[in-house]
Amino acid sequence: MSPGLIVFAHIGTPLQPHDLWRAWTLEPVTIVLLVLSAGMYARGLTRLWHAAGVARGVRRRDAWAFAAGWTLLALALLSPLHALGGVLFSAHMTQHELLMTVAAPLLVLGRPLIPFVWALSPRWRRISGRWVSARVVAQPWHVLTHPASAFLLHGAAIWFWHLPSLYDATVESELMHTAQHLSFVLTALLFWWVVLQPSGVRGGAPASIGMLFGTVLHTGALGALLTLTSRLIYSAYATTTGPWGLTPVEDQQLGGIIMWVPGGLAYVVAALALVVRMLRESEHRVARRELARASTFDTGQARSGWGPI
Repeated sequence: MSPGLIVFAHIGTPLQPHDLWRAWTLEPVTIVLLVLSAGMYARGLTRLWHAAGVARGVRRRDAWAFAAGWTLLALALLSPLHALGGVLFSAHMTQHELLMTVAAPLLVLGRPLIPFVWALSPRWRRISGRWVSARVVAQPWHVLTHPASAFLLHGAAIWFWHLPSLYDATVESELMHTAQHLSFVLTALLFWWVVLQPSGVRGGAPASIGMLFGTVLHTGALGALLTLTSRLIYSAYATTTGPWGLTPVEDQQLGGIIMWVPGGLAYVVAALALVVRMLRESEHRVARRELARASTFDTGQARSGWGPI
């Protein structure tokens, strides 16, 4: 991790407990992207609600979900948690879980594409619409948003970056660290985009539920491996955990538990919510069919003269 980006920390030395709350990571590119995304969302939402009416197109709760996801994203990338991830594997794992299992689904629930489009001028909205509809964009997007593609890409990113040599490299190199976070966030956004709108994707709710439980299984396996092993897998933390009251192996095991339990719980909760929604939709369909059948029966009785006197 590049020490020059950590404000108020002692340059060239691992982060110490007494420096934690001053160790904010003020990385210019990250700040610009965060401010740009928030500005576009706010501008587009204001234009949309002015044209269509408040809470039309994007509901208030959608806007609050985006705000919460954006705030957690900013805290995960800029707060002392980012710097702490350079000395504690468990803190690094907490940061990743915040990015992938909390911030990403909240951002997707905020329906950001609608405000982002409305943030553009009318001319650029038409141009972007033609561009998105073009075959060269539509076909790759069709492939990427297949449930199998989203599931495999997200899973591959998680396992790829947890290979010991690559994970150690992310602790030593800010460039590798940035690449890791980009792949985690982008594949998580794709994953949750497919999962959270099952009525609009191939396979529907069952496919989304299958993606969630599949992810619970493979991330749980990785978390269990890190929790149950007594061997240090990530050597980058071999000399940095002492001041924080943990041995390197204890820190690694704590990180494994964080992935295994709270990380897996997010996917389970989402799957159960989808099951409940699917059951409710099924009940509504049955009720509508029964109502239509009763209405048809009553109409037939009235026409035949056998209706109630």
